[in-house]
Amino acid sequence: MVKSNGDNPIRKVLGLGYWVQGFRCFPWMAVNFFLKDGLNVDPSTLQLLQNSANLPMVAKPLYGILSDAVYISGQHRIPYIAIGAFLQAVSWIPIAIMSPSSISVLTISIYLLLSNLGASIAEVANDAIVAEAGKQSISSKNSGKSSSGELQAFVWVASSAGGILGNLLGGVAIDRFSPQAMFLFFGILLSLQFFLTIIVHERSLNLPRSSTNAGIKKQLSELLTVLKKPEIAYSLTWFAASYSIIPALTGTMFFYQTEHLKIESSVLGISKVLGQAALLLWGVIYNRQLKLVPSRKLISSIQVSMAVFMISDMLFVKGVYRDMGVPDFVYVVLFSGLSEVLLFFKILPFSVLIPQFCPPGCEGSLMAFVMSAIALAFIVSGCLGVALASYVGVTASNFSGLPHGLIIQAICTLLPLSCSWCIPDDVKAKDKGNANAKDRRKDYKKQQ
Repeated sequence: MVKSNGDNPIRKVLGLGYWVQGFRCFPWMAVNFFLKDGLNVDPSTLQLLQNSANLPMVAKPLYGILSDAVYISGQHRIPYIAIGAFLQAVSWIPIAIMSPSSISVLTISIYLLLSNLGASIAEVANDAIVAEAGKQSISSKNSGKSSSGELQAFVWVASSAGGILGNLLGGVAIDRFSPQAMFLFFGILLSLQFFLTIIVHERSLNLPRSSTNAGIKKQLSELLTVLKKPEIAYSLTWFAASYSIIPALTGTMFFYQTEHLKIESSVLGISKVLGQAALLLWGVIYNRQLKLVPSRKLISSIQVSMAVFMISDMLFVKGVYRDMGVPDFVYVVLFSGLSEVLLFFKILPFSVLIPQFCPPGCEGSLMAFVMSAIALAFIVSGCLGVALASYVGVTASNFSGLPHGLIIQAICTLLPLSCSWCIPDDVKAKDKGNANAKDRRKDYKKQQ
């Protein structure tokens, strides 16, 4: 059973892992300014680079299968976390020490791909530990209902805390240090994570161990079998589509705020800090108040909220709030960061729901497939965003068509709600319903 106290080795490993992954926003903020100011890329190129760098995330099922099937020194989670930290370190440090004149768009793209490869491998192993330990907690007879989703909420908070600090420091550091200095700092942090991870042995985590040493082929076969389960296939298809159908305009909004409105980087940093704080608060609220709310209802509500924020952004771009006396930087601080992270709110309830339908031994593969589907959806969303920006005529100096783009974005966000029935009921809700049905049948028999 998963312990809940602070001395639990699982919490130490996952806390560090998710915190570091949340802190990745620190160097990525520097990447955005480095590409815009150092390499002089346009909004569409920036957005394409941001999304193409996520291509290694699409291969997460492969990493999940390897993690499930291939043991390294008798361990199949900890070594992959260490490998992920190592690959990230050897990608950021070279960028930091290279001569600025020798860095091209192609060079930095290759290193960013390597960084995201390491990040995706580490995330797969971390997600697998959460799925295994969380499921073990749910199935434990001594575990109450409150334990369901507790570990997911904990790592969510750890990741959000890393994001808060990363954005806070990033917004300040970008005005005082070069982007390469920020890359070096993060590379050193990843090196520290690597050395702290390799001294931990997986036995101390008390994870369930597969009774057979399944090979990669067998693990792949089991994953395909799991993906054919209707409750998993339908819900995963809907979840990925709910992201991919929305044309992302993040790169365009970044240029609009920094080039057109001349918003300072420190203001953007504070905005992103508030967004990460909202993510952290969401993890706490979900763990304490919303775990028993049906996942379908919760996820659909978040989808509607996303559309509302997009309409609010449209009013902001048209100057409605400015005419009401609200300065642009105030809106950016209070709402822009929250608008960016709101789409991630759905991941927490979904990550609690989907392992409930997964058989033992396939948690790593399934969660990796889920995250790869989300990564692919983000890439498709980014490409659609580039196409939409071109369609409405948005350029680095002309943002007159941005309000129309935001309206189209909001409409696309609401479309998946027509198929929300694809999201299954929680196992706990089904069990409760079955129990109530049995009680009603017993009462009926007694009356007879």
